[in-house]
Amino acid sequence: MNKKQIILIGGGGHCKSCIEVIESTDEYEIAGIIDVKEKIGESILGYKIIGCDDDLSELKNQFDYALVTVGQIKSNKARVNIYNNLKNIGYELPVIVASSAIVSKQSKVGSGTIIMHQAFVNADSTIGENCIINSKALIEHDCKIGNHCHISTGAKINGNVTIGNDCFVGSNSSFVNGIAITDKIFLGINSLVSKSINEEGVYVGQPARKIK
Repeated sequence: MNKKQIILIGGGGHCKSCIEVIESTDEYEIAGIIDVKEKIGESILGYKIIGCDDDLSELKNQFDYALVTVGQIKSNKARVNIYNNLKNIGYELPVIVASSAIVSKQSKVGSGTIIMHQAFVNADSTIGENCIINSKALIEHDCKIGNHCHISTGAKINGNVTIGNDCFVGSNSSFVNGIAITDKIFLGINSLVSKSINEEGVYVGQPARKIK
């Protein structure tokens, strides 16, 4: 089977994790990585940096598929800007699912989202565009995850939870069934969300409380 060629945008640590996931799928061949101009010609895990952002329009003549491989912790601004630019140029941003992940056939996953090793997305859940569902994260039945979110390693999103757009959920955090959080929430590591959150900001603790 001929693999589809894909380019990766962003050459940091998250890119290395994405490479591992893409290699596990046996569906895409990584044609190269886009990073800053000064790094062109260098390699990441054996894959060449073949250009910078200025080259993306020209590279579209060679490659149809792209993935945002910049990470998201403090801010998702870079990921959002890159994603929108790729869409405007005309790239197709596929859903990437690790070979060890389980994604229900009754779920929906938006373009440009990567679901990493041993993550589990259960039935009737919806995940938006350009999200990171990181290793061992659990998205239970009937959840709704907005666009441009990062659900970190080991997070547990229990049934019927709604998470807004542009949210970061820290590693090993947990959500009680049936609650909702609004857009632009940053939730610290090991937090417990036991009730709905209607005001954007940074939340930490068990139960989670707003700190700024």
